[in-house]
Amino acid sequence: MQTTGDTGGAGGEGPRELALCVLCGLPAAGKSTFARALGHQLRQERGWAVGVLSYDDVLPDAPLDGACARPPPSRWKALRQELLKYLECFLMAVINRRPVSAPASRTEAMWEDYVTCLKAQDLVFPAELETQSCYLLTKTAISRPLILVLDDNFYYQSMRYEVYQLARKYSLGFCQLFLDCPLETCLQRNGQRPQALPHEIIHLMGKKIEKPNPKKNAWEHNSLTLQSPAFPLEASLQVIDLLLTALENPVKYVEDNMEQKDTDRIICSANILHKADQTFRKSVSQTMKEAKDEQILPNNLKLLAEELNKLKAEFLEDLKQGNKKYLCFQQTTDLSDVISSFCNEKNNIVQKYFSKQH
Repeated sequence: MQTTGDTGGAGGEGPRELALCVLCGLPAAGKSTFARALGHQLRQERGWAVGVLSYDDVLPDAPLDGACARPPPSRWKALRQELLKYLECFLMAVINRRPVSAPASRTEAMWEDYVTCLKAQDLVFPAELETQSCYLLTKTAISRPLILVLDDNFYYQSMRYEVYQLARKYSLGFCQLFLDCPLETCLQRNGQRPQALPHEIIHLMGKKIEKPNPKKNAWEHNSLTLQSPAFPLEASLQVIDLLLTALENPVKYVEDNMEQKDTDRIICSANILHKADQTFRKSVSQTMKEAKDEQILPNNLKLLAEELNKLKAEFLEDLKQGNKKYLCFQQTTDLSDVISSFCNEKNNIVQKYFSKQH
């Protein structure tokens, strides 16, 4: 193993072949098994350096859409952002041929798990006579084409776009692999796991997952959907071709302004939808608590919950379609208008049940 402490700078060995590959799909779709097999294949057959970063191995146990909120959703999002910062630290080290230094602000246990992941794949090792927060790149990491596979659900398009932005920032290759596994297969596999997710979580993600859409989003053009669990030879060749395309065609830092504006609009809409969903959930939860405090009859409580959840679903769908039903104008970026309209409709429903008690 050779250190890189005396190389410095980005010159010396020409431009790097470096790409980020987002691996996404439902829980128990077979992503981690696929990632390990892909990494082994690329190392053995292509001689590439591969880093598989499984979010499950690095992030603390996290909720999906607020379920079992430990940590709370806001903290979970912050941890994902922090992990991207760790990834950026490694990318900067590879590009500039310098040691990997830990960011000043970090979650210590998470950083250690992240570095352990890199060490296990022969990408870094501790610097002698240095603090534990500094690591040197291995010869493997700097002398071969390098593919970094990010293994997570990435069920919202905006999550994947953050990785694309990182690739664009450093002019790296970028591609996406989506494992399209039947919901029933995912549920069956999940049930066989020692720490299985609640089935309703997987059902919910199945409804919410936003598959790569190259026709709609130019930045997703380098994407491939694979039918899981099958992985035939033809699929293997397709994956290699996808990765080669990413390595040979890094994302340009400067892109067409109109395309970027369109993309930013899409991401903005996705974020508004997510915020609206969270706000509606809190509102429904608070209303149901108040209804219980008012001692609404159990049967009426059930009916109230059904009506409120139906209203929430209708509002979210209407928001996707451009607010044509409830707000009656083109899609707005003012979330307060949407929330105000939702609360008015909700209060009309609630009033019927509260009046039944008196």
